[in-house]
Amino acid sequence: MSEAGRVPSPATPLVVAAAAPEERKGKEPEREKLPPIVSAGAGATAGLDRGAKGQISTFSSFISAISPKKEAAENRSSPAHLVFPNIKNVRDQPPICLDVRQKQRVSMDASSSEMKAPVLPEPILPIQPKTMKDFQEDVEKVKSSGDWKAVHDFYLTTFDSFPELNAAFKKDATASFNTIEDSGINAKFVNAVYDTLLNTPQDIQKTVLKGIINSLLREWKGPRTKDDLRAYFILLQNPQFNNTSTYVIYAHLLRQIATLVEADHHFLVHWFKKQYSRLSQKRFKQLVERLLQFISLRLFPAKPEEFPPITKCSWWIPSAAKVLALLNTANNLVHLPLIPYTDFYNSTLDHIDLMEEYHTWQNFGNSHRFSFCQYPFVISIAAKKIIIQRDSEQQMINIARQSLVDKVSRRQRPDMNMLFLNMKVRRTHLVSDSLDELTRKRADLKKKLKVTFVGEAGLDMGGLTKEWFLLLIRQIFHPDYGMFTYHKDSHCHWFSSFKCDNYSEFRLVGILMGLAVYNSITLDIRFPPCCYKKLLSPPIIPSDQNIPVGICSVTVDDLCQIMPELAHGLSELLSHEGNVEEDFYSTFQVFQEEFGIIKSYNLKPGGDKISVTNQNRKEYVQLYTDFLLNKSIYKQFAAFYYGFHSVCASNALMLLRPEEVEILVCGSPDLDMHALQRSTQYDGYAKTDLTIKYFWDVVLGFPLDLQKKLLHFTTGSDRVPVGGMADLNFKISKNETSTNWLPVAHTCFNQLCLPPYKSKKDLKQKLIIGISNSEGFGLE
Repeated sequence: MSEAGRVPSPATPLVVAAAAPEERKGKEPEREKLPPIVSAGAGATAGLDRGAKGQISTFSSFISAISPKKEAAENRSSPAHLVFPNIKNVRDQPPICLDVRQKQRVSMDASSSEMKAPVLPEPILPIQPKTMKDFQEDVEKVKSSGDWKAVHDFYLTTFDSFPELNAAFKKDATASFNTIEDSGINAKFVNAVYDTLLNTPQDIQKTVLKGIINSLLREWKGPRTKDDLRAYFILLQNPQFNNTSTYVIYAHLLRQIATLVEADHHFLVHWFKKQYSRLSQKRFKQLVERLLQFISLRLFPAKPEEFPPITKCSWWIPSAAKVLALLNTANNLVHLPLIPYTDFYNSTLDHIDLMEEYHTWQNFGNSHRFSFCQYPFVISIAAKKIIIQRDSEQQMINIARQSLVDKVSRRQRPDMNMLFLNMKVRRTHLVSDSLDELTRKRADLKKKLKVTFVGEAGLDMGGLTKEWFLLLIRQIFHPDYGMFTYHKDSHCHWFSSFKCDNYSEFRLVGILMGLAVYNSITLDIRFPPCCYKKLLSPPIIPSDQNIPVGICSVTVDDLCQIMPELAHGLSELLSHEGNVEEDFYSTFQVFQEEFGIIKSYNLKPGGDKISVTNQNRKEYVQLYTDFLLNKSIYKQFAAFYYGFHSVCASNALMLLRPEEVEILVCGSPDLDMHALQRSTQYDGYAKTDLTIKYFWDVVLGFPLDLQKKLLHFTTGSDRVPVGGMADLNFKISKNETSTNWLPVAHTCFNQLCLPPYKSKKDLKQKLIIGISNSEGFGLE
């Protein structure tokens, strides 16, 4: 959706003009031309280019406008807006967020430390004005004297220019600092200065903002030096940018960061990763929240007159999104992410035209038209589900329409059944009949699913479809069936490595998962997280059938999610301090049991003759892990992969992380029983009835494991749909039977039939017995 159409144009802003432009001295090396972040209608420079160093007219009015305390009443309706004159040589914008439609999913380690920034001129830094101790002493003196002059002078000097910023916060005044792993910035000093800033008088806060404006103006027109990146790194953390009155300055800072070259972005990513992993995850989260709030308030401003017209600042949101992409990459580079990936979600986007965003992305990709789909990490799983559902519905309509047109063109009488994927199966031959039906009706997989059990009367209004999924999944994953191995330690299933002549049943499981996503059905499947990572490798089926699918980089951590004991043993091998060759006596050969026969496999050519030593043990662990999770089950998983993607062949799928695919298939593990109570429907009961009050008193007092058992008993799964508890359509019906009976569940309809128990104790006892001695299927 075009940003120009999101927000009504506000009143004419206060203009702060710079002096006449100059050509940049010294041209930078030629770089690959990349699409700008601005929208198509905004032009290549979107009204913000490098200008000349010069005085800023009407500066006192500008400072009055950006002050947190709008002292002058006449300035309240005149927000500040910096306008820079246009010049040539605007920096091209690097691909911070790669096009997620690419054939192969790119590793999050793309921002590797091996990438080196171009050689830049070494800046001559001023002398460090104060140490952190000196600054803190000055702040303490203020408490007794009330004199802010020393503190004011520090802020005035420090924020006057980029070199002064670097000099003030440099950890070692004599050391050179320009490594990708360490910014050389004293982060604790930066935090102390910013924490103090918020409690200083308004004139000091205005001084800082004035200094930032002057610094940005100088940087925009001058050649870049090594200290620029560190200055951006410091300024981005300024908490003053939480205030909407500073958003004009904040926007220009974000744009200058967004337009840096890609090598510079790699520096910033690694600096953020290093600083916040050592210091404060809370501050990293605040940085992310500040950017998300900036986007939200630009989309839906509480006071539109506070901001410049949207037509003049269409680059605000794309710039913020690009900087968020840097932080998201830094977060993913850490072994244990600094904050959950869900903290990057912007729930405000749930209220915009998501399909227009999706179609813009489909049609223009990462070109001149901005779309939030270029940055899918900011789109919530609920919003992505809406996109996937509507895209699926549109595909269903198109397929059904085509079938109808074909029928009419052949002068045949249309049949309404042709609009659906009709499954007719026998309960006694559930797997074979389902496989036959899906094979015969491969062209109909993207139609609406309807299920009929042979010999049984009934119209499928959703209940039969869910029952078909439940029964089929239950049978396929049974240990006796041999397709999957259940690992008790990790409570999950994994693909059996047994070789067979036909892998069509693995394809069936993939189709089932695809149909579940396509038809918004939550399945009770327990695959480890790496399964979904493999399922998106690559996220779309390659046009070249010789390209392997379902192969991804795996580690011992991935293996630990399936076989924790084996993973622990390999970790001990890696950390063993003795002689590995003599103590373990292993070779690059592994053994597996298949139908009672022990078979050997070489992890590399001649592996049975290569001993595992201290020098090659990392290679051994990596090859062994890859063998278990990739090579030994390749044919099984490839069939599963093609089955899933035969249904979910949609660009919308490429917006998802592996964790989000798991949530779409299996639901979320986070339970909110209070939300379930609010959304529950009643049949034969009222929510004020004593039995219902007893029920909720008992359920809300259950520990988490019993709450999960209750959910599994009544719905067939202990997880929650993406839309939350309300999407369960949970119903409690009155069962007019003896109170000696246990509760009964109809899992196909998420319905609990509850006798009118007379006491809370009796209800609790019967309910616990019922939910603890069932596998999720009541009396159907």
